[in-house]
Order: sequence, then structure tokens, then C-alpha cells
Amino acid sequence: MIEITLPDSSVRAYAPGATPMDVAASISEGLARNVLSASFNGQIIESSTPLTASGSLVLFTWNDKEGKKAFWHSSAHILAQALESLYPGVKLTIGPAIDQGFYYDVDLPQGQVISDKDFETIEQKALEIAKGKHPFSMRAVSKADALKKYTAEGNEFKVELIENLADGTITFCDHDVFTDLCRGGHLPHTGWVKAFKILSVAGAYWRGDEQKKQLTRIYGISFPKQKDLTDYLALLEEAKKRDHRKLGKELELFTFSQKVGPGLPLWLPKGAALRARLEDFLKQAQKKAGYEMVVTPHIGQKELYVTSGHYAKYGADSFQPIKTPKLDEEFLLKPMNCPHHCEIYNTKPFSYKELPKRYAEFGTVYRYEQSGELHGLTRVRGFTQDDAHIFCTPEQLDQEFKNVIDLSLYVLNSLGFDNYRAQVSVRDLSQPEKYIGSPENWEKAEQSIINAAQEKGLDYVIEPGEAAFYGPKLDFMVSDALGRQWQLGTIQVDYNLPERFDLTYKGSDNELHRPVMIHRAPFGSMERFIALLLEHTGGNFPLWLTPNQVMVLPVSEKHEKYAEKVLNSLENHEIRGLIDARNETIGKKIREGEMSKVPFMIIVGDQETQEQTVSVRKHGGESLGSINVETFVSIIDQEIKSTLKSFK
Repeated sequence: MIEITLPDSSVRAYAPGATPMDVAASISEGLARNVLSASFNGQIIESSTPLTASGSLVLFTWNDKEGKKAFWHSSAHILAQALESLYPGVKLTIGPAIDQGFYYDVDLPQGQVISDKDFETIEQKALEIAKGKHPFSMRAVSKADALKKYTAEGNEFKVELIENLADGTITFCDHDVFTDLCRGGHLPHTGWVKAFKILSVAGAYWRGDEQKKQLTRIYGISFPKQKDLTDYLALLEEAKKRDHRKLGKELELFTFSQKVGPGLPLWLPKGAALRARLEDFLKQAQKKAGYEMVVTPHIGQKELYVTSGHYAKYGADSFQPIKTPKLDEEFLLKPMNCPHHCEIYNTKPFSYKELPKRYAEFGTVYRYEQSGELHGLTRVRGFTQDDAHIFCTPEQLDQEFKNVIDLSLYVLNSLGFDNYRAQVSVRDLSQPEKYIGSPENWEKAEQSIINAAQEKGLDYVIEPGEAAFYGPKLDFMVSDALGRQWQLGTIQVDYNLPERFDLTYKGSDNELHRPVMIHRAPFGSMERFIALLLEHTGGNFPLWLTPNQVMVLPVSEKHEKYAEKVLNSLENHEIRGLIDARNETIGKKIREGEMSKVPFMIIVGDQETQEQTVSVRKHGGESLGSINVETFVSIIDQEIKSTLKSFK
């Protein structure tokens, strides 16, 4: 018998050859009906894979991330079969599951294209295949046989993939009459897929290389129920309304210029003011937390990033070095702020009594993203990080890390991101070459983060392989108003850069010791944070942050003088506003104020001027009636205080 350990630590005995589905059936019929895939000793397997040794088993359903991944990966196979049937001669390349759905990259026969007119036909063919309830079956194939198959088919893409695989590691997945090169992780059969939708089609370079052939990428999504698809499409429509690129243009926050360059945002006056308020908000909290502001240049000598390890990891895919007239002198656009902050620390010797040192900077960095990967403010080539680096003794690490957690949660809660969980991102132990530093330091750093997450009572998960190359991290995974999950804010523990830059402090024993470094950025980047905040709020920012809190609408020209008096009074209370004195009807001004997301509109006419009051209308249509200015000021003050609490 073999012993199978389940996630609740219970152990069950089975005969060798039992499958994950057998295990599920032994627990309950309901579970067996819902199992999509499984993992055994950390490796993804099929629900039909025979278990021949003792180990740990996790069963995945639609409610699990890995369950959805298996569902959508299987759906990509169904899509590929549909495309082969509808477009004879098509060459398949890769078709992975993604966060929401899947895609398949294909090389269509010359002269053929796929457009939105073809989506329904592809969907119907895919559902026809799914209804067959064809089992997914994995089989091992020798490298020679795999190459022979795809060479005969003239599929140079699959041939290239196989040439980079080791013999003995190659598997195919079969269902119905279809076969594809695949590592595994599938549904029990195609019949699980009850709803199937093609979302879009785009161009994509083979393996993301602009020098290689452009393929056709078909994006899709699928569900086990039609209602799930209906709900998803409704959510998609709402997401389009909230698209930060659309709202950014409507609210006049930012723009892009091809002359300036793709991926390099230009901040308009309202957007620049919004950024400044966010920076001031964090600066005030940081000052209370003992941070000191620093400023570093936008470039640095190449050797700086060679020392830090960034050049070895990212140099080939980044902006290339800037050569100066001086022989052999090269600079790089700054990809990270941390090497600069290490050099600031190195300007003077420190005693343990002077630590921790907390250096903060809103530092602009530059990273070369492929043009096809650029997306509004969420994927750009130049962005500003709310960066800080804490240099502390090992004994101070736990408390400093917990203090940063407090600051990060303050930021999220003040901006309405109250649905989040923490992700502890650690090494992939099977790929040690991806990381720098000793295993001992990595183990200490990872345990420090786990301890802090536990002590702060965070709801957290551990994600192997998601660590930075120089250290593990704690990421805050935030769900927005549409239920989408984003990574906002990160805290990293680093024993490696202090080693590389030879950072020291004098301990109580008068000996030199190595400090520990904490990297942290509660916003992450200003650009991406503002993009997500726009989509989360639909442009209805918290009152303390919004560009214009009030719009004063005089009914006619004779009321403009009183309108100016009202606005002056509000500005004396640090309330931001403007007057719409255009020769338009009040109705039109209100409609345009609604579109501009102004939280309050103040209407002043004969009665208000005579009684020295204001008629207040909230965004969305609620009337607060006719009140005096002092009462209105107190309403705004109270609303701001309810959302923006002081950081302690």
C-alpha cells in the first residue's frame, strides 16, 4: 500500500496505481464530481495519473487557481483542434492558460486571416468538440519521434521547442483525433467545457522576438456553466467603461506621444497634481515612520549595475548602454534605485546605534518593454517608484518588516483597497541558478517574511518561484471593484546587495558587521498604481485625492460675483474647486460635471445670493439642499476624515 497525505495532514492508504480521482471518490462523491486536476509532491499531474509511491496530494476544483488553469489549458487544446479543422494547414505553436482564459499562437496558411467575423464559427466548432466528452490522455514520446512528427508536418515552431527539450522529458497530450506537445495539467475530459468564447485576435511575434515571424494570437475564455460566461461578459463591459486609458483621457490626466516615444507617459496638469497629492500623502506617513528623503540621478555607470547584478540579469533585454566621448565610459538609464541607495549608505561609516537608516525616494526608472507588451500606464518604459530602502541590523529586521507592513496597509486602506491577501514569494528550489546569494541567507530571509506575516495576522499564501533574483518578498494581492486581482505594493528582504556593495556597520563588539536591506514600495509604481486606482474607482477618486472637489455653477452672469466669493471661502479651507461661468444652461453644466467626476456641484442663483447660502448636489444626483458655506465645509472635512486617517 502507498500512503497519500492530504492538505489537512490526514493520511490515507491506497493500492499502488490509484489515481487522484480514486482518492477523491474515497473522500466523497461530490468531490469526485468536481475534481479537475491535481498535484503530487508539488508537481502538476492529471486526475487520471496512477500514483505509484507515497506522497502529498492536492486536488483542484474550479474554485482553485490551479483548477482554473487546467480548465483553460484544456480549452486551449480544444481551440487548437477547432483551428486545425477550420483552417487546414495551420501551424500550431504554443497555447497556455493565462490569468483570465487562454490563448493559442498559430501560423495561418498564406492569405488566410482570422477576424471577429470568424469568432462564432470557431466557438461553435469548439463546443461541438467539447460535447464529445473526449478524455485527455498523456503519453511519453522520444525526442526522435517527436521531431519526426513535426518535421513531417513542416511545423518549424514545434521542432524548435522540441530541440530545446531533453530526451526523456517530452510528452504529448491526446484527445479525440487531436495530439499536441504538452507538459500536462488537463481536465478529465472535454465535456467539462460548457461555455466557450473567443475574446480577441492579435499579432504576436514567435517567442516574443520582434526579429522572428509574426503569428496570429487568438484569445479565448471558457467556463463550466453558461451563466459564468454571461456574468464574465457583463464584467468585461463594465471593465471597458473603467479602462484607465479611456478615463485618463476623459479626465485629462495623462497622454502619450509617438514623438516622445511609446511607453513614456506625459502627465497633464490635473494628472501631475494628482501624483503630487499621492506623493505628499506618502511623504507625510514616511516622515512619521522615520524615513529620510533622498534624490538620485536618472543614469548611473554601467559598473554600478554590474556590481548589483542587475546588468547580468536584465542587461541584454534593457535599454542599451549610453556611450560618452570618453573612451570606454558607459552609462545606463537607471533600471532600479537600490544600487544608488547602497552608495548613499556607503558615504559614511555607521554604528549599530545609528541603525536603522531609512532612505526614501520617488525615483524614476527605465526598463525596455517590448512594444507589443506596452499597455497604458500598467506596462510602460519609464515609471516612478515610491521606493525606499531600510538598512538595519539582523536583530532589527523583524520589527522593521512589520512596520513596513503597517505602512503598506495604511496606504491600501486609505485608497479603498480593502480586499487583499498577502503573497510570500520565495525561491524555486529546482532552479537555483535564477538567484544570487547563499542558500543560508535565502532561508533566513524567507523565514523572516513568514514570521512577520504570521505575527501581523495576514491572510497569506506562499508562492515558490515568485521571488526577486536577490531576495524573497511579500506582495499585496489586491482585488478591485470588478473582482480582478492585482499586485500592489511589495516588501523584500535582501542579504545579497549589502554583500555585493560591501556595506557595513560597527557593532557593539567594535567589529564590522553586514546590515540587512529591506526594499519596499507601497504603491509599486506611481503609473501602475494610478491606473489601477482609476479602474477600481471608475474615476471617482476619494475626496481627499480628486483633482477638483467642487464645481461652482452660477445660474447667470449676475451670480458670478457671489460664486467667486463662495470659491474663495472654500479655498481658504483648502478645498479645491473651480467656477463654470460659461454661457450654458445649468442642466448642461451639471451633465458635464457628472462626466468629469466632480464630487460636489454648488449651484448659486438669486435665492442663494440673497440668503448667502449654496445649493449642493453630490456626484450621482443626491441633493443636500440649500446650506451655508460653513456647513458645507464641515461636510467635506468629515468625509475626508472618514477615509484618510493619520498614520500613527
